[in-house]
Order: sequence, then structure tokens, then C-alpha cells
Amino acid sequence: MKDDDQTGGMNAVHLAFRALHHRNFRLFTYGQAISLIGTWMQQVAVGWLVYRLTNSAFLLGLVSFAGQVPGLFITPISGVLADRLNKHRMVIFAQVAMMIQAGLLAFLVLSDHVSIGWIIFLMTMLGAASGFDIPARQAFLIEMVDDRDDLPNAIALNSSMFNAARLIGPALAGFAIAAVGEGWVILGNALSYIAVLASLLTMRVAPRPKQSARGEVFRTLGAGFSYAFGFSPIRSILLLVVVVSISGVPFSVLLPVVTRDVLNGDARTLGFLMSATGLGALSGALYLASRRTVVGLGRLIVVAGSLFGVALLSLSLARSIWLSSICLAVAGFGMMAQMASCNTVLQTIVDDDKRGRVMSMYAMAYVGMAPFGSLMQGALASRIGVSWTLAVGGSITLGAVAFFGARLPVLREVIRPIYERMGILEEVASGIEAATSGARAEARTG
Repeated sequence: MKDDDQTGGMNAVHLAFRALHHRNFRLFTYGQAISLIGTWMQQVAVGWLVYRLTNSAFLLGLVSFAGQVPGLFITPISGVLADRLNKHRMVIFAQVAMMIQAGLLAFLVLSDHVSIGWIIFLMTMLGAASGFDIPARQAFLIEMVDDRDDLPNAIALNSSMFNAARLIGPALAGFAIAAVGEGWVILGNALSYIAVLASLLTMRVAPRPKQSARGEVFRTLGAGFSYAFGFSPIRSILLLVVVVSISGVPFSVLLPVVTRDVLNGDARTLGFLMSATGLGALSGALYLASRRTVVGLGRLIVVAGSLFGVALLSLSLARSIWLSSICLAVAGFGMMAQMASCNTVLQTIVDDDKRGRVMSMYAMAYVGMAPFGSLMQGALASRIGVSWTLAVGGSITLGAVAFFGARLPVLREVIRPIYERMGILEEVASGIEAATSGARAEARTG
């Protein structure tokens, strides 16, 4: 019995980390893990720097808006480019641009020439680089994994890596800011890009057939929108992501305000709170990585989204560091489980020649809408306070999830036979298994 238990444990570990057997994905994971720790350290440092310089919740939201809004306009175009150009090179280009941005910001802070204007400009530069990076990197993921059956696991592990960094980076940043200041933390992020660039440059990427460059970019983009929004399951997922990205996801922008004004904490307190969020999000990603099938993701989207909304409402009432940390851990789990489930569904079903465009729409819905939420929540917090702002965000999130849950039985009827025909599942149980050709048929006959 003991041997059986050991074998079962080994099999579970193998199942949870099976995508790491693919060399390119393994290289990317190791390099990106180091770089992402630096990214999260910089995010804490910039938030603390802005609030220290300005004492303004609105400017916190404005800086976050500047760092994310370029993606709203760039990701659709970069999605088209990702379907036409070399995704590997696009990712390298974007990572180099982000490295330069971090280096310039570190120089300004360390030389005491930083101002809110410079911060907004450089965060806009970061947002533009991210707009090129996200669709290309999401579309490149499938080229790093040779076996399509391992793609959902790769997506979950990618989310796990992101949130492991979200757990470690803010904690390190809190102590580093207290010890050496924001500038050195941001410089450390600039140097951390060396790791991901080294992993990208050592990959062995098989040449891919070149896509036809004929056709105008906007016409190609329009075809991608028609493809994505022409059938209800994908449309419903994207709309849910839009609403939650505006109402719920920007809660992290307000954490410096919560730290100083509600909890009377310092930079180390902020790092601790953000790490609690990362712990919850990492747990959600690892849970998804351990799942054997995509069956049941629709139900998981509803449950996880509900947890996220309830956690935000609870955070609005919390007045202690430990209670706030518990709320943030639950919020992190719910947010990550919901968003990663949506990502997994989209990645699994999309046609390869449209992958870049569809993932750019996901990036627009998730990352592109968040800056508007950050700006609105920053302005709202300046007027009604951070606690009421969190409560409003949690309530809207719960409403959006409830609407999606009410639509779920209808969506199941559309999508039940699809994965069977695609050969992904032999038998489809309840859950949201969206697909392509069956939904196109629905759009044609609707």
C-alpha cells in the first residue's frame, strides 16, 4: 500500500508538471520566473513611490491607467502581426523594450530627477511594450509545447509561475524598499530581464510556414472580431472578463491606500498584502494545473468569480492586517482561477491561424480594460474612500458572474458536442467547453 501511495504521489506530480518536459517551455518558464519576480518588485516600488510623492489615490489610478491603456489600442494590431510574423522574435523585441523602460526609470529615481510626469511617460512606454508582448507570447505558447494535450497544463503552469513571482516579488520589494529605496528595486527589475532574454535566445524554434501578408490589417482584424464574437460561448467569456477587469481586478492599485490609510502600515506591509494575494493566486493556478480535464471549467468560472467578489466585499470591511491578508488570498485564488479558466477555454478551441487575434482580444478584455477600472477606482476612492470603492467593485463583480452563471445552461447546449468532434474529449460532461465550428454554425443559422 505504501508503494502504491508513493507511485500515486509521483504520478500526481508528473501530471501537474508534465508540460515542463517540453524543452522550450521549460527554458521559458525558468527565465520568465526570474524576470517576473523583478516585475512584481517594480510594481510595488512604483506604487509606493507615486503615493509617497503625491499622497493621491487618483494619481495612483492615473499611473496604472497610463501603464495599461496603450495595450487596449496596440494588442489588436499586435494580434494580427502575431498571426503573420515570427512570434518568437516579437516576444524578444518586447522584452528588450521593457528592459530599457525599467533601466530609464531606475536612472531617474536614483539620480533624484524623477517626477510624476516622467513616471506616467515611462509607464506608458511599458504599456506599449506589453501590448506587443502579450498576444505574441500567448500565441507563442502553443509553439513551445509540442503535444496539444499538454497545452492546458502549460497555461496553468504559466499562471502558476506568474503568481509564484507575485508571492515572492512583493515580499522582497517591501523589505528592499525599506532598506535601499525604490530606485534600486526598479534597477533590479531591469537586470532581471537578462534571464528571460537568455532563455528565449537559447530556444530551438522550428520554422513555421509564413502566413499570407495579403489583406489589410484592419480587414484582417475585423475578420478576427467576427470569428470571436460570432458565437455565444466565446462572446460570453470575453464580456465577463471585460466587466470583472474593470470592476474587480484593479483592487491591487488601491492597496497602497489600504496599507497606509486603513491599516497604518509601511512598504513592508504593502509587500505582505500583495504577497498574500499572490499566495491565493498561486494556489488557484496550481489547482488548475492538477486538473486532468477541461470538463467543468464553466462551473469553476462561476464559483471562482463568486469567491473573488465576496472577498472584495470582505476586504472593504477588514481593519486588521491578518484579516485583510486572508481576504486578499481568497481574492487572489478567485481571480486567478476564473481568468486562467477563461484563458484555457480560449486557447484550447481557437484555430491556429487566428490564435494571435483571439488572444489579443482576451488581452484587451483582461489587460486593456483594467486601466479604465484603475482610473475610475482611483477617482472614486478620492471621493468616497477606499473601503466603499472596494465594496462597489465586489458587488459589480458578483453581478457579472451571476449573469454568466444564468447563461451557462444555454451555453452548454451549444457546446456539448464540440470537443467530442475535435477529439479533445471522448465524453463531455457539464462545463463550458466552447468551440469553433459548431459556434460558427450557430451564428449562420441564428
